[in-house]
Amino acid sequence: MIQPLFEHRMEFAGYGTRVLELEGSGPPVLMFHGYADSADTWRLTLTLAQLARRGQRAVAVDLPGFGAAEDLDSGPILPQLDAFALDAARYAAGRPRQPAVLVGNSLGGCLSLRLAAEHGSRVSGVVAAAPAGLQMNRLLFLVERDPLLRSLLALPAPVPAAVLRAAVARLYVQLAFAPKHHVDPQVISTFTSHHRRRARVARYLEIAHRMLPELRHALELDQLHTPLLLVWGNRDRLLFHGSARQILDAVPGSRLELLAGVGHCPQVEAPERFAELLIGFLGERRPPVAAVS
Repeated sequence: MIQPLFEHRMEFAGYGTRVLELEGSGPPVLMFHGYADSADTWRLTLTLAQLARRGQRAVAVDLPGFGAAEDLDSGPILPQLDAFALDAARYAAGRPRQPAVLVGNSLGGCLSLRLAAEHGSRVSGVVAAAPAGLQMNRLLFLVERDPLLRSLLALPAPVPAAVLRAAVARLYVQLAFAPKHHVDPQVISTFTSHHRRRARVARYLEIAHRMLPELRHALELDQLHTPLLLVWGNRDRLLFHGSARQILDAVPGSRLELLAGVGHCPQVEAPERFAELLIGFLGERRPPVAAVS
């Protein structure tokens, strides 16, 4: 039975947020998006649609500070996101409670790995797409040196939402995807819908300023003992896929799917293949069916 997708609001670890939820069975799936993105990255691609067809329980959330979630507090960012992720995992576990399969892209992949390392009993597996926390390009530098975006943020007069979104869209396509890759315009439009106000864009940059130093030492790989699938594009210009070797060497049984011609967001650029990999991984997490005597 195809499960309907419900959108509603909840509070995790004190942060109000938007939740996209599929009721269903099987190991629950909890999905975390990347920096400056939202839960819509899973709705606009095949990920949630394929899980709905399987009758799979799944939950996708806007992380604090992004999308339609409430802002982060002052102070270190990763501990706030960790607390949020843990509370979201408690909710995703459902009734009866089951360990969740965590799925995350970029920052969301980092949070998934951190949650699995710290609370392994709550996690039955991780699918991490280009997880942050290892070798990173200078994303913030690349964004802030963009002359158009700098000019728009510095203008004393109000900036029309359409102009700001167009500037963000250009950077999004340039940095997040492989060169000359065709991206569904609806994906770009939805991404930039959360960047329509100048104060919001400035807030995103301020979050990056605070968070980037924390990401340099974000992963304790020796604490990871959870089944792990890494999905990476070989044209990723933000998080270099060579970093996967550190994870593969440290985490027994982990494996890598390197996607040719794909950039930083495999769930967007290769949605069919990403969904196929996730469904296969979930099949490995299902308990065997007892034989009927």
